Order: sequence, then C-alpha cells, then structure tokens
Amino acid sequence: MYSTVLSGAIYGIDSYLVQVEVDMSSGLPCFAMVGSLGGEVKESGERVRIALKNMGIHLPPMHVAVNLSPADIKKEGTAFDLPIAAGLLCSMEKIRRSALQGILLLGELGLDGKVRPVKGVLPIIKKAHEAGIERCLIPEGNVREAGRIQGIKIVGVPSLSTAIEYLNTPPQRQDMVIAPFVEEEPLWMREDTEGKRKSLREGGDEPVPGEPDFCEIVGQESVKRAALIAAAGFHNLLIVGPPGSGKTMTARRLPSILPLLTGEEILEVSSIYSIAGLLDEDTPYISRRPFLNPHHTISPQALTGGGRIPRPGVISLSHRGVLFLDEMAEFKKQTLDLLRQPMEDRRVQIARSCGSFSYPADFMLVGASNPCPCGYYPDRNRCRCTPFEVRQYFSRISGPILDRLDIRIFAPQLKIGQLQGGEKGETSTSMRKKVTGARIRQQKRFEGTRLRFNVDLGAGDIEKYCPLGRKEKQLMEELFQSLGLSARAYHRMIKVARTIADVEGRDAIGREQLLEAACYYSGEEAGFGNERQ
Repeated sequence: MYSTVLSGAIYGIDSYLVQVEVDMSSGLPCFAMVGSLGGEVKESGERVRIALKNMGIHLPPMHVAVNLSPADIKKEGTAFDLPIAAGLLCSMEKIRRSALQGILLLGELGLDGKVRPVKGVLPIIKKAHEAGIERCLIPEGNVREAGRIQGIKIVGVPSLSTAIEYLNTPPQRQDMVIAPFVEEEPLWMREDTEGKRKSLREGGDEPVPGEPDFCEIVGQESVKRAALIAAAGFHNLLIVGPPGSGKTMTARRLPSILPLLTGEEILEVSSIYSIAGLLDEDTPYISRRPFLNPHHTISPQALTGGGRIPRPGVISLSHRGVLFLDEMAEFKKQTLDLLRQPMEDRRVQIARSCGSFSYPADFMLVGASNPCPCGYYPDRNRCRCTPFEVRQYFSRISGPILDRLDIRIFAPQLKIGQLQGGEKGETSTSMRKKVTGARIRQQKRFEGTRLRFNVDLGAGDIEKYCPLGRKEKQLMEELFQSLGLSARAYHRMIKVARTIADVEGRDAIGREQLLEAACYYSGEEAGFGNERQ
C-alpha cells in the first residue's frame, strides 16, 4: 500500500513543502528511510515504531520504505515524526486516505505517543498558506505561534491518538473533535489603508509597559540627543566614556523610543526566532524590537550564523532591532570586521558545501566603549595610560567599521550635583513621538522607492533628497577641509543632518543641522584623537 502526506521543513532561513511518501510491500521485513536525511530524521523511524507499539498498533512484518521528497535537499529536525506515523497508518488502512488530502502535518513524537513542539513552525505554516493549504495539524504547543498566519486553519493535537481520531472523523464533524485555534488579532497587528504609517503613529502614542525609560537617566543630555537622532534615522551609534557614565543605560533604552513593530515585521522577526527555536508557548511571537547584547568573547559563527546547515546568528536575531556591543574595543578585530558586509548590505551571506544561505540582518548597531584600557582618559588625574596604549586599545576597531558608525558621542563623567539634585529628563514616550514623526516624514519622502530611512541613502541619492543651499555648501567645504573628511564621511554627515532636520520638522537642511552633525563626527576625537592633539 502506498500513501503520501504533506509536511514542511526549513532550509536556512527559507521554508519548503515536503512530500512524505510511505510504501508497504511484501518482502524482507525492514524499515528503510531515504531522501537525504540528517541524524534526527533517521531516528524518526524508531520513535514512530515504538510510539505506535505503545498505542497497541504493531507494524506488520513487511518491507516499509519512507521517502522524503524533494530528495536533493538535506532534511533536519524532528518534525517529520507525525507525518511519517500518519503515512504508515494510512498504508495500514487505519486512517482514511481522503483525510490526508489538503492538510499539512508537523510534530515530534514521544515514545508514549505524545506530540511535542518543533522548531520553524511559523515560516512553514506561512509557506503552506501561500501554497493554498487550508488546514494544518501541528503540536498543541505550537498553535499560538502558528496562529499569527491568517486565512489557514490551525489544529493543535496533544497526542498521536487524538490526531488519529481527528483524521478519522468526517470533515463536517472534525471541528467538533478539535476546534481550530482562533486568537483575536491584537491592536498592534491591525493596519488601515495607510498601512505601516498607522502602526508608526500608534507606536508613538502608546507607552510600552515594563521597558526601561530614558527619564531614569540623569544628565547626559547630549548623549540622549544623539540616541534620539540615531533612532530617528536608524543610524549606527558609538558611545565612548568612562565607567559609570551611562553608556549601557542609554543603549538599553533605545528600543523604548523605536516605533512598535508592524504586523509584517512581527511575522518577519518571529519567523527568524522560530527557526532558531527561541519561541515557546509563553512567547509565541516577537512583538517588541529585538535587543541583542552579546559578550565580547562571542565566536564569529555565533555572531553571523553557523553550522553544517547554518542557523541564524546574533546579527540576524537583531533584525529590525538593536545589536548592542558593550565594551566594543574588547571584541576581537576579526569578529568586528565580520559586521562590515551585513552593515552595508543588510543581509548575511554564508556559503557551505550544501549550498549558499542568505539571512536578513537589518539592525541598528550601537557600540559602547571606554576611552582607554583603564577607562578614565582624558582625566589625567586618574588615567595613567600612555598615548601608545590608548591608540593600541582602539586598534581592534578597524577604520572601515568606524566609518560605518554614523554618530559618535562622548559621555563625560557625571558630577555629584547631577546625581543628587538632577531633574528627570525627557520620557521615552515623548522621545518616541519625535522619532515617529521623523520616520513618517522619511516614509513620505521615499514613497515608491527602495529607501526606508535616511541611513539607506546612497551617494547618488544625496543630491536628490538632501539638497544644500549656497551657504550650506560653503560650510561643508570648510568642514571637509578642517576635519579631513573622506567621501563616505562627507555623505554620512549630510545624512545625519537630514535626520536632524526631520526630527525638528524642517524641510530643508540648514547650517545648524550641519554643525550638529559635524559634532557627532568630531565626537570621535574625544575617544580616538585627543592623543594626537
């Protein structure tokens, strides 16, 4: 007897549908599985056989062949247990053949017949919906995750026996056995005809409970201003300062001023976390901007993604959010240089013998660093580092990486008067409104183009979207000569000035915005250049 069951799998960041073909025929009794299988998939046969035995169902002494098609793609994971079991039962005529038409099955089987959650359910269900599949039978622990996909019936089963009962029930009565999962769409998932623009406006008006607030940071107004500009234009940010000056506090509060994720972005980010196995029943999707803070000892594979069939790394998990590198100068130079291509292309390209993989990596890089090995430069009353030691400390951060950090700011040591009598600053809610307003101005400006933020502007776009007047061009000529700007630094300064103008609600870039942007460039000198002065 021959039967086929539809399932799905993950290949890198993409998903694809898999036909599980089962054939039972007379011959030497064996259980053979083919189709370019990984170790976990090869073990499925034994899990399925024992699970069926413990339910009182014994496989007949026949030649059993299972093929997972397409056979030229390597299969990994444990999600094929349930479809293999269903295919065997169909071949044994214990499940109706018609019940397996138009339905997708996923799930890992325990030896007692329990159906356990698996990775990568969200992108597989999305692929099934695009292929016109109407119903999916998945583990009960994955239903809230899969429920993000609208227009497809999600049925969660706790055990193999329940799945058999459901499949053997006539279609018109199946919903009485297990009702499809239905969850009311949250407010932040809804979009009107303005689409993302509405979501941005809502994100600017609604405080997110439980997040750190910028008003908790006393002083450091220039650093908070730099963080606001960086968030508005999705610019990369570097904060240099002595220990305890608020660098990490500022970075951790950046997600609180970024607009909330739109419905499309939630699916995009949640799919990455689903593939990485970081979603569970309590956290079925990612609704807030990711904030990743890897330790400086992180390996290159963990940062970019790795493995025989690569899985998403930290920079892909930071997609649409913030990647924070605390003590940036302590990271290995080779590790930091891996960020150059993702920061430019917004994607990670990984080549393996089994194929080439591309992962999204549209993140905002925020770095924090001490100005010297002891941390107290340029305070010569406390710092005893030599000029050579200061230069050597930052030599791990290469010039190309520094050139991609649009905004650099120095965070000075706080005074006792600021700590004891300092007033609370601007709240994250108020700052998010400014960021949201600047983002909406950018959306209107770049409507119909590939551009989303000012940081995406290329050299050929500067003249069109960031025109300068005669006085402004003259000022940029003076800054170019006095600061020794490169062509990339020149364009970067104009893009930052464009974002400053958007935050202030101005249509044109003025001298004030250019001078402020120049301060964010020369802010590098507080940590990198004073030894040369």
